[in-house]
Amino acid sequence: MELFPFDKAYVDRLRNGDHPTEQHFVSYFERLLRIKLRARLFASETVEELRQETLARVIAALRAQGGVRQPERFGAFVNAICNNVVLEFYRSSSRSQPLEDSHLEKTDKILNVEDRFVTQEMNAQVRRILDTLPKRDRQLLRAIFLEEKDKDEVCRLFHVDRDYLRVLVHRAKDRFRDHYAKDQTAMAAKAIGRRNA
Repeated sequence: MELFPFDKAYVDRLRNGDHPTEQHFVSYFERLLRIKLRARLFASETVEELRQETLARVIAALRAQGGVRQPERFGAFVNAICNNVVLEFYRSSSRSQPLEDSHLEKTDKILNVEDRFVTQEMNAQVRRILDTLPKRDRQLLRAIFLEEKDKDEVCRLFHVDRDYLRVLVHRAKDRFRDHYAKDQTAMAAKAIGRRNA
């Protein structure tokens, strides 16, 4: 799949509800959004929920007055809306919710070349944030989400049972989210600073 060259005609067709354009929009962005959201260590149900919310908000924004001002940057527009959806999710998530087994699901093992290209920057950000975490959190998140080790094996490595593993992963993910939110805020501030310079 190649990066699509968006233009005003495409955005206008999407705004006006052209069915083939809507189908292309959904099929083009659903895979990219899944990759982006999986990189944030979300459970698969959360990935789907946030993906759908992002697509719905993009369509709503298109149809609102003002809509998209730079159609050639439509991909960046969708990415920015996804970032906002993720930040809202982080703010609204309760830290007291118990971690379910589904949070420890393995992500797909096979990514094609384009997927790797698209996620290169996101992976670099995830690894950069992981490097800022305490050693135990970093090792735990890498073992489960990056190395995709079996949960029983992770329990043996960390000398804990399944119940305590859930607690450790929950805490590590909370720390990761905090660092991620700070990183996103810093990146947004830099972007605004460059725009205003």
